[in-house]
Amino acid sequence: MAQTQGSAINWFEIPTRDIERAQRFYEAILETRLTRNDMGGYRMAMFPAEPPGVGGCLVQGETAIPGAQGGTIVYLNAEPSLDAVLARVERAGGRIVVPRTEIEGGHGFFAIIADPEHNHVGLHAMN
Repeated sequence: MAQTQGSAINWFEIPTRDIERAQRFYEAILETRLTRNDMGGYRMAMFPAEPPGVGGCLVQGETAIPGAQGGTIVYLNAEPSLDAVLARVERAGGRIVVPRTEIEGGHGFFAIIADPEHNHVGLHAMN
């Protein structure tokens, strides 16, 4: 079994249809400020996180579906190679929903898979 560095979880996304309403809600209940950052057609509000902590955001966009039809996406650490992990997905009974995609600004690569129970799970690696 390959060794991974850091946490099992690299990132999380909480989908929303109304980013402003969701941001006000989480800022109020957590008594914190979220930072806005739009990327690749998605509107995001980032939760504060200090390295090496796990970061995450609220996200509004075409594939960000809240509720029973979607939900929160957890991104698992796929180091040292996202491609190696993706190569094992279908053999293990899953499917690739979003293929390897570069994240702007040098933040690595991600993909989204569906496990055999149809849960969508994100994968992240720097290469």
